[in-house]
Amino acid sequence: MHILSVATVIFACLLATGSAEQAHAGQSRLWSAYDSVLSNAKYIDLTHTIEPAMPIWRGFGNITFSQAVNKLTGKPFAYNKDLFVANAYQLTTDQMGTQLDAPAHFNPYFAASDEIPATFALRKLVVIDVSNKVATNSSYAASVDDVLEWEAKHGRIPQRSVVFVRSDWSKTWPSVDTDVFPQVLLETVQFLHLQRSILFHGHEPLDTDMTSDFASERWLLTRGYAQAEGVTNLHMVPPTGCLLSTGFPKFLGGTGNYVRFVAVCPPDWPQGILPGSTPEAPLPEYKNALVWNSQKGHRSRS
Repeated sequence: MHILSVATVIFACLLATGSAEQAHAGQSRLWSAYDSVLSNAKYIDLTHTIEPAMPIWRGFGNITFSQAVNKLTGKPFAYNKDLFVANAYQLTTDQMGTQLDAPAHFNPYFAASDEIPATFALRKLVVIDVSNKVATNSSYAASVDDVLEWEAKHGRIPQRSVVFVRSDWSKTWPSVDTDVFPQVLLETVQFLHLQRSILFHGHEPLDTDMTSDFASERWLLTRGYAQAEGVTNLHMVPPTGCLLSTGFPKFLGGTGNYVRFVAVCPPDWPQGILPGSTPEAPLPEYKNALVWNSQKGHRSRS
C-alpha cells in the first residue's frame, strides 16, 4: 500500500489555496488543510494511561490516587452534596508512564518542563522498527546501522523531525521488565542529533539504556536535548508519512512531563480512528457509572 505523507498532502493543499488575498474571506490556509487532510486522517494514541499500579523506575516510589476532599467539610466531594466529584493524586515523580524528559532532569542550566517551546506540538514522525532483533535479544540496542537501514528504504530522516524506536516492549504492558529492556546506543542518539538534526527521539522502555551511568540519556539531557520514554502502540504506525502531536502540562520547574502523544497518519492507513467516527461532542454516556473503587484505589466503571 502506498502511504502518502500527511505533511506532503498538507503542503499541496496550502499551495493550492494560493495567497491569503486569494483565499476565501475568513478562511485560513491552515483551516483548508485541516478540512482537506487532517479531518480525514487516522489518529493513533501512543500513550499509556496513568494508573496506580503502572510500572515505574525502581528508584521512584509508587503513586496513589484518592478522592479529593472538600476542605470545608473534611469529606470527599460527592455528586449528591457538592454536585461534582474530583480526584487527588500523590505523584512521587514527574518521570513516569509516557513522558517527555526535559533537559533539566540532568542539567539545571537547560530547559525545565515549562520552558519547552510550544513548537514541539506538531512534527514529522519517523518510526524505526527493531522489534525483530529485540525478539531474539531482549536487551538489543538500536544502532546507527538500524538508522541507515531505515534511510536506505525511506530516504534521509527529515531535519527537526521526531524519531521513535519501535521495539514492541510495550506490548506486554504493564507486565514488563524494567531492568532488562531494549536500548538505544549512545552513538545512535549522537548520530540522530549531530548528523540528522532531529528534534527528539523516543523509545518504549522507561530508560534509554542499561548502563550504570545512564550514558545515552545523560549525553542527551546534559546537552539540552529532550527525549521521550514510555511510548506505546508503535506497531500500529507506519515507518514514515505520519505527524506527531505532542501535548503536555507545564509544571513550573519540572524535570519531566506526563505527555499525550498522538500519531496523525494518512487517510488510507488501516490503523487509527477518524475524527467523528466515535462520539466527541457530546462524549459517550456509559452504561455503568464511574465510582470510587477502594480495592482498586481509583475510580472505575466495574
